[in-house]
Amino acid sequence: MTTRSCPCGLPEAYEKCCGRFHGGTASAPSPEALMRSRYSAFVRGDAAYLLRTWHPRTRPEHPDLDPGMRWTGLEILDATGGSAFHSTGTVTFRASYRGGSLHERSRFERVDGAWVYVDGDFLP
Repeated sequence: MTTRSCPCGLPEAYEKCCGRFHGGTASAPSPEALMRSRYSAFVRGDAAYLLRTWHPRTRPEHPDLDPGMRWTGLEILDATGGSAFHSTGTVTFRASYRGGSLHERSRFERVDGAWVYVDGDFLP
Protein backbone atom coordinates (compact mmCIF):
# COMPACT_ATOMS: atom_id res chain seq x y z
CA MET A 1 0.00 0.00 0.00
CA THR A 2 1.36 3.40 -0.92
CA THR A 3 0.56 6.50 1.09
CA ARG A 4 -1.93 7.51 -1.62
CA SER A 5 -3.65 4.15 -2.12
CA CYS A 6 -6.70 3.17 -0.14
CA PRO A 7 -6.16 1.15 3.05
CA CYS A 8 -8.63 -1.48 1.75
CA GLY A 9 -5.97 -2.80 -0.64
CA LEU A 10 -7.43 -1.60 -3.92
CA PRO A 11 -5.11 0.58 -6.03
CA GLU A 12 -7.37 3.66 -6.11
CA ALA A 13 -6.65 6.69 -3.96
CA TYR A 14 -8.57 6.72 -0.67
CA GLU A 15 -10.74 9.69 -1.76
CA LYS A 16 -11.94 7.84 -4.88
CA CYS A 17 -12.29 4.49 -3.11
CA CYS A 18 -13.49 4.13 0.48
CA GLY A 19 -13.28 7.85 1.23
CA ARG A 20 -16.44 8.56 -0.76
CA PHE A 21 -18.33 6.01 1.36
CA HIS A 22 -16.91 7.42 4.60
CA GLY A 23 -17.81 10.94 3.50
CA GLY A 24 -21.38 9.96 2.64
CA THR A 25 -21.23 10.91 -1.05
CA ALA A 26 -21.78 7.29 -2.11
CA SER A 27 -22.96 4.00 -0.61
CA ALA A 28 -21.10 0.72 -0.87
CA PRO A 29 -22.68 -1.18 -3.78
CA SER A 30 -21.92 -4.68 -2.45
CA PRO A 31 -21.04 -6.52 0.76
CA GLU A 32 -17.41 -6.75 -0.42
CA ALA A 33 -17.21 -3.00 -1.00
CA LEU A 34 -18.78 -2.43 2.42
CA MET A 35 -16.30 -4.84 4.03
CA ARG A 36 -13.40 -3.00 2.42
CA SER A 37 -14.76 0.38 3.50
CA ARG A 38 -15.30 -0.85 7.07
CA TYR A 39 -11.74 -2.17 7.19
CA SER A 40 -10.55 1.26 6.02
CA ALA A 41 -12.69 2.85 8.74
CA PHE A 42 -10.96 0.67 11.35
CA VAL A 43 -7.58 1.72 9.93
CA ARG A 44 -8.57 5.39 10.10
CA GLY A 45 -10.43 5.17 13.44
CA ASP A 46 -13.74 6.28 11.87
CA ALA A 47 -16.19 5.08 14.54
CA ALA A 48 -19.09 7.10 13.09
CA TYR A 49 -18.89 5.24 9.77
CA LEU A 50 -18.67 1.88 11.51
CA LEU A 51 -21.81 2.64 13.52
CA ARG A 52 -23.64 3.99 10.45
CA THR A 53 -22.95 0.78 8.52
CA TRP A 54 -23.80 -1.64 11.35
CA HIS A 55 -27.21 -3.35 11.34
CA PRO A 56 -29.48 -1.70 13.93
CA ARG A 57 -30.27 -5.14 15.37
CA THR A 58 -26.61 -5.90 16.23
CA ARG A 59 -25.03 -2.43 16.47
CA PRO A 60 -23.07 -1.83 19.68
CA GLU A 61 -23.45 1.44 21.55
CA HIS A 62 -19.78 2.22 20.91
CA PRO A 63 -17.40 0.35 18.60
CA ASP A 64 -14.35 -1.05 20.37
CA LEU A 65 -11.50 0.75 18.60
CA ASP A 66 -8.01 0.23 19.96
CA PRO A 67 -5.93 3.32 19.15
CA GLY A 68 -2.77 1.21 19.44
CA MET A 69 -3.91 -1.28 16.78
CA ARG A 70 -1.91 -1.06 13.57
CA TRP A 71 -3.78 -2.71 10.71
CA THR A 72 -1.43 -3.83 7.94
CA GLY A 73 -3.57 -5.40 5.21
CA LEU A 74 -6.85 -6.89 4.05
CA GLU A 75 -7.29 -10.04 1.99
CA ILE A 76 -10.75 -10.95 0.66
CA LEU A 77 -10.93 -14.75 0.53
CA ASP A 78 -14.53 -15.31 -0.63
CA ALA A 79 -17.76 -13.40 -1.23
CA THR A 80 -21.26 -14.79 -1.80
CA GLY A 81 -24.53 -13.08 -2.64
CA GLY A 82 -24.65 -9.35 -2.60
CA SER A 83 -25.74 -8.63 -6.17
CA ALA A 84 -28.57 -6.27 -7.06
CA PHE A 85 -30.87 -9.29 -6.79
CA HIS A 86 -29.79 -10.32 -3.27
CA SER A 87 -30.81 -9.03 0.14
CA THR A 88 -28.00 -10.85 1.97
CA GLY A 89 -24.36 -11.65 1.38
CA THR A 90 -21.23 -12.91 3.08
CA VAL A 91 -17.57 -11.95 2.87
CA THR A 92 -14.76 -14.11 4.21
CA PHE A 93 -11.61 -12.13 4.84
CA ARG A 94 -8.31 -12.00 6.67
CA ALA A 95 -7.33 -8.66 8.19
CA SER A 96 -3.71 -8.45 9.27
CA TYR A 97 -2.39 -6.31 12.05
CA ARG A 98 1.01 -5.90 13.61
CA GLY A 99 1.42 -9.13 15.54
CA GLY A 100 -1.33 -11.27 14.00
CA SER A 101 -4.45 -11.51 11.91
CA LEU A 102 -8.22 -11.75 12.17
CA HIS A 103 -10.02 -14.33 9.99
CA GLU A 104 -13.79 -13.85 9.78
CA ARG A 105 -16.85 -14.72 7.71
CA SER A 106 -19.08 -11.65 7.91
CA ARG A 107 -22.79 -11.47 7.17
CA PHE A 108 -24.41 -8.47 5.49
CA GLU A 109 -28.02 -7.46 4.81
CA ARG A 110 -29.76 -4.66 3.00
CA VAL A 111 -31.60 -2.18 5.21
CA ASP A 112 -33.59 0.50 3.37
CA GLY A 113 -31.61 -0.34 0.23
CA ALA A 114 -28.15 0.03 1.81
CA TRP A 115 -25.76 -2.78 2.72
CA VAL A 116 -24.98 -3.07 6.44
CA TYR A 117 -22.79 -5.39 8.52
CA VAL A 118 -24.82 -7.81 10.66
CA ASP A 119 -22.25 -10.01 12.41
CA GLY A 120 -19.52 -12.53 11.77
CA ASP A 121 -17.95 -15.79 12.79
CA PHE A 122 -14.27 -15.93 13.65
CA LEU A 123 -12.48 -18.66 11.73
CA PRO A 124 -9.27 -20.49 12.59
